[in-house]
Amino acid sequence: MEISYALTILVILLTTTKAQVPGFVNIDCGGSSTHTDDIRLQWTPDTDFPFGQRANTSFLNNNKTQYNTVRFFPTDDRKYCYTLNTTTRLRYLVRATFLYGNFDNTNDYPKFVISLGATYWDTIIIKDAATPVLSEMVVLAPSPSLSVCLFNASSGLRFISTIELRQFNGSMYYTLFEDQYFMFMAARVNFGAHSNASIRYPDDPFDRIWESDAVKRPNYLVDVAPGTTKISTTKPIYVNRGENPPVKVMQTAVVGNNGTLTYRMNLDNFPGNAWAFTYMAEIENLGPNETRQFKVVLPWGPPINDAIVNVQENANGNYRLYEPGFYNVSLPFIASLDFRQTNDSSRGPILNAFEVFKYVLINFGSADATAMAGIVASNPQAIWAQESGDPCLPVSWSWIQCNSDSNPAIISIDLSGKNLTGHIPQELTSLTALVEIYLNGNTLIGSVPDFVGFLNLQIIHLENNELTGPLPSSWANLPNLKEVYVQNNNLSGVIPKGLLRKNIAFNYSGNLGLHPSRETKSNLIIIFSTVGAALLFLLFAACYLYKYKKHGRKRGKIWRLQNDQFNVLGELDTEPAHRFELSEIEDATGNFDKLIGKGGFGSVYYGKLDDGCEIAVKVHNTESNQGIREFINEVTLPSRIHHKNLVKFLGYSQQEGNHMLVYEFMCEGTLTEHLRGPPEKKISSWVQRMDIAEDAAKGIEYLHTGCSPAIIHRDLKSSNILLDMNMRAKVSDFGLSKLMVDGSKVSSMIRGTFGYLDPEYYATQQFTVKSDIFGFGIILLELVSGYGPISAEHFGDNSQYIVEWARKHIESGNIHAVIDKSLEPTYEIQSVWKITEVALMCVKPRGLERPSISEVLKEIQEAILIEQKAAMSRVESIDIFARRPPEFAPKLDISISAFSTESFAQPSLRLGIKLASTRAGKRLENVCRCM
Repeated sequence: MEISYALTILVILLTTTKAQVPGFVNIDCGGSSTHTDDIRLQWTPDTDFPFGQRANTSFLNNNKTQYNTVRFFPTDDRKYCYTLNTTTRLRYLVRATFLYGNFDNTNDYPKFVISLGATYWDTIIIKDAATPVLSEMVVLAPSPSLSVCLFNASSGLRFISTIELRQFNGSMYYTLFEDQYFMFMAARVNFGAHSNASIRYPDDPFDRIWESDAVKRPNYLVDVAPGTTKISTTKPIYVNRGENPPVKVMQTAVVGNNGTLTYRMNLDNFPGNAWAFTYMAEIENLGPNETRQFKVVLPWGPPINDAIVNVQENANGNYRLYEPGFYNVSLPFIASLDFRQTNDSSRGPILNAFEVFKYVLINFGSADATAMAGIVASNPQAIWAQESGDPCLPVSWSWIQCNSDSNPAIISIDLSGKNLTGHIPQELTSLTALVEIYLNGNTLIGSVPDFVGFLNLQIIHLENNELTGPLPSSWANLPNLKEVYVQNNNLSGVIPKGLLRKNIAFNYSGNLGLHPSRETKSNLIIIFSTVGAALLFLLFAACYLYKYKKHGRKRGKIWRLQNDQFNVLGELDTEPAHRFELSEIEDATGNFDKLIGKGGFGSVYYGKLDDGCEIAVKVHNTESNQGIREFINEVTLPSRIHHKNLVKFLGYSQQEGNHMLVYEFMCEGTLTEHLRGPPEKKISSWVQRMDIAEDAAKGIEYLHTGCSPAIIHRDLKSSNILLDMNMRAKVSDFGLSKLMVDGSKVSSMIRGTFGYLDPEYYATQQFTVKSDIFGFGIILLELVSGYGPISAEHFGDNSQYIVEWARKHIESGNIHAVIDKSLEPTYEIQSVWKITEVALMCVKPRGLERPSISEVLKEIQEAILIEQKAAMSRVESIDIFARRPPEFAPKLDISISAFSTESFAQPSLRLGIKLASTRAGKRLENVCRCM
């Protein structure tokens, strides 16, 4: 159990306040007085909460006074927590809301992280001043308290408006996994709602907030099937089962009069495993011969056997709750609801409500949480003790460091100069993983601990206190001790001989009663061991010389520039890049006879080496915007990366003032040419475009996750995606690429291509892997639409930008307005939806909101899987022997076997017979052209 000053305050607060509803806790953060809101909930201010400051928002709401104020926290590294008392093993809804309201008069929209105890909860991203951001968890309380913590602000000030706790009854939201997982609320929708207003308490006795399906949010509840209508009833609905959705929610619904119900919606913090349930009740009076039966279709997942829903039958009558769903299902970024009427049904599908929660693995805390809570509790007024929650997870307190174990332990404590009084906290003696202790510069009294069993302890700083007594003899047995500073205390007695013999930095001056034994000469008193330092230096030098001799030949200068301003280009841990003679390049290119392209670096020429290898030679233009440093980049980076989806770097030539780069020749040119080039080159197959997206994503994934350190491309665009003779895609052009040497960001002057550049990069000049994701999102939109990133002709004078144009259509559910009209109409609309949606995820304004390239690749592969399933269905539906003589049967049977499940791994087979023959012809044509 965590004990802290924050907990103490909140326990007093919560036990002395009588909430209007049993099991409800309502905290008005930053509030000044108790009040009752428009739904008769009583709110208690956090006036006794000792941390942070209160501020007024710019919005005055008399019905919801709790949103008129916030509590905000300074821009420091501390973690600030509200602690709520709970009853162990009861289920609760925990809700936090954040209404910015420009409380700090800066309009600097905040972004920060919240946790529930040691468990990551959510990243709060404020996008406007007037809209509350809400986040919920459903939890089985693992302990008598829960801490709601705020930390890691990457922009603006951390703040909070309200905290709410709602106790559930019985087995509501029971799962087999509740001892290991919390549930993060991703969606809760009331279908067929009469207005935009949400339904909550008192209509829902547990005060869940059921969002109206009439509310239009970006890319949420779109792709609505034609014929979808709303229905409602005033009759009572029996809901006393399962999750007990409110009667008012169940009295409205949508029905698919044309036989289908479809919706798509963004899911926060997905992909992941989910608890997903629908709520249904038959609220129409069906005739004697009428039935309502429909099946559930999961376009993103495995087939569901016997998933036939008959609401009236399943619920044992009309106006009764039926609750079909999944306790554990894997969901992507975008959830698809797809209900289809069966052939023997007279009525279309019905849906009243829907809930989705993501499973969040519970972190039960660090090994030293109890000890640290005791230390904090003994110093309730100290500023450094303002942090609470778990000391290590999800992030550590500002004055400690923890190791990276799954159950982390504290390895460093720094409380120097913190005005500590009294004895050294006894709890320190239980922190056996400690490596460093800094308690110097306080007024601590009493004896020093013996630290028995602290096998990792290296540094002890206790100087400038008022400590008394002897130094423990056990310190001589600490095997890794390196520094002991105890000067300027009131220590006394004989210094242990073993401690004096250790090769450590040791200072005990200023302790009049502390002295070595008479048998020990004073010159053995070690302040800094010069002998040890000299030995250490000699050892280091010997190791370095040995390593240099052993590995020196493998590490070498890549080459020298003739320009005086550069001497050595750099060093690699791999073999140096191959250097071509100028005469070799001239012979291969026929004295640069065949120009095949131009770029920022210079002109590109076709060539063929003596061994028949076709090459592309990039010749630096001295007037080019890209200079010598880009030339260096093009050699040093490609020479150390090798992947089938990256254009292969063959070498360089640097002679007579010429700088040339040699790559493998990609005979089908750039992706741009095949999207917006002449009709004969245009790719009209949607599956082929997805193949290209998958190939490019694999190349980028290698740069981001397969290289150490990771490499940021910094110039992803369709003209840097090249195609080989088999129309397989490879990423090219590493002139602007950078190593992520600091592990997260690359600070740089703004470089790249207009239309593909990350807006966050413009603002911060910090390029990250998520900036690459933005550029790749633009490429995905190009693959869907066929358009370039900027076009007044296609996107209109108001936007001229593909992101705004695509987002406008997708958010309204009009996917067909985005799809390239030249695509063959054989595609599955669900796969186009998936690619378009992941593209829009990639181009979100803030990098933190964008997926990783691995997540993007997974979405692309799932879209391909949708096409594969559709193709297999089409193949299986063909009467292969119809109107054919028997002698063709064996041959046709062999052809069909080529479309087995294993064969669908081959891109050329992904659309079945018709597509396979088309792509085979295309491949043969490419081979002939490239030879």
